[in-house]
Amino acid sequence: MTTTEAGATHGYHKQKAEHLKRLRRIEGQIRGLQRMVDEDTYCIDILTQVSASTKALQSFALQLLEEHLRHCVADAAVKGGDEIDAKVDEATKAIGRLLRT
Repeated sequence: MTTTEAGATHGYHKQKAEHLKRLRRIEGQIRGLQRMVDEDTYCIDILTQVSASTKALQSFALQLLEEHLRHCVADAAVKGGDEIDAKVDEATKAIGRLLRT
């Protein structure tokens, strides 16, 4: 996990409330999955909801990645030096992790 300076503004800062709302919706989907299992819902119906939850998380991750590229990587490019290489490497590794899921 990469850390940043205390008090740093992250790329998602402007959409923080929207992101939290989206994550609460995803959390609700996961609770719904628990309820479906508890109520012995048909397997395929549960799998359909798992797929929807997975897609929702993937969509959130892509939005966050886009914001990281537009804010953090772009900021590093403006500053120049070795920081741009580190930010590109960091983003590349994050993309790799997303592709493995």
